[in-house]
Amino acid sequence: MSTELETAIDLKTAFEDIKQLVLQGNALQAFEKYYGEEVIMQENENPPTIGKAANRQREQEFFSKITEFRQGELKNVAFGENVIISEWFYDYTHEDWGTRTYHQVSVQQWQSGKVVHERFYYGA
Repeated sequence: MSTELETAIDLKTAFEDIKQLVLQGNALQAFEKYYGEEVIMQENENPPTIGKAANRQREQEFFSKITEFRQGELKNVAFGENVIISEWFYDYTHEDWGTRTYHQVSVQQWQSGKVVHERFYYGA
């Protein structure tokens, strides 16, 4: 049985790896490594996407339509018991949405070393 301190350290280690993968353009690799089979992901108030296969497809579709990625930067991160809250800044061009420059907050719930729920908050 892990202690709260061990859990926090494990989450910090996992998040550091995720951060590096995202900033290197390998977000899908981070997804495969750290997201659970039954993961639920949700954008703002949109309906959630349930399951790793459905979320993989959604993520692949999103990244395939980025025509120029100018910047991704972690602004803040906080760790709790089985939760990570992070604030990111993104600047990119998307095939369907055009130029996107915004801050996004991600709330991840973790269980057994995997993300089981993630919700993204950002301006429309």
